[in-house]
Amino acid sequence: MDTFDFAPEKAGTFLLVRRGLPLTVCVATLLLALIEPSGRGWYLLASVGCLAEVWPTFKRGKEYLHGRHYLVRRDGLWVRAFRPIARWLDREEAWILSFCAWNNQRVRAAFESRRARKALVLLPHCIQLASCKADVVKGLEHCFSCGKCSVGDVLAGVLAGKWNCRVSNRSHKAYREAREYQPDLIVAVACTDRLLKGLLKLPEVPSYVIPLQLPHGMCVDTTFHVPHLEAVMANLVESKVEPDERIQPLRIETGA
Repeated sequence: MDTFDFAPEKAGTFLLVRRGLPLTVCVATLLLALIEPSGRGWYLLASVGCLAEVWPTFKRGKEYLHGRHYLVRRDGLWVRAFRPIARWLDREEAWILSFCAWNNQRVRAAFESRRARKALVLLPHCIQLASCKADVVKGLEHCFSCGKCSVGDVLAGVLAGKWNCRVSNRSHKAYREAREYQPDLIVAVACTDRLLKGLLKLPEVPSYVIPLQLPHGMCVDTTFHVPHLEAVMANLVESKVEPDERIQPLRIETGA
């Protein structure tokens, strides 16, 4: 398998809390069981409960995919529980991205032995220049391929790799399209808050998420690391043999 062409994602913060807190409580209750014989039964029960809370984080591969719905829901409780604290510490975005990185690590591990056969790429409409008139929400074939925004770069990947890609201007539309298509892998690009929402809305579908960059603020001329998307598709998705001749870029005659 080829090396991913992007910097390692940082899941340490989320794992420090998700595993570290229950394990710390587990050790503390075991010590209390030794010190306080009268409450030993309750302390041992608490220790077992803490271990049961940590155990799902070690599931990998097929075991992870089969239990993903429950596992993501469980991790989501931790994300939501500590989100107010992260916001108070001015680390809310870093906290959510750490959870996203943890999700991505597990998805990558799950598709190491077998690649996805039916992947769906979901992109937000805001990666298109606000001044562009191309109706890419109806289909990437409407892109002028002018090279001024990330849509053209993605179109090149769609043509070369035969990806199934959708551009959406509403989150609920993206969720509906994903459910209708029934992919075995979703690769989604969105802002941090929408990534978290999407993971928790569709926990049953393995989803690899890529955060948007917001050089002009929310929902205006956003961008993202396209090589990251290309690497994910190359490493996790089975290559298609036949190209899709229906998707061709429109050529500019009078300007975009």
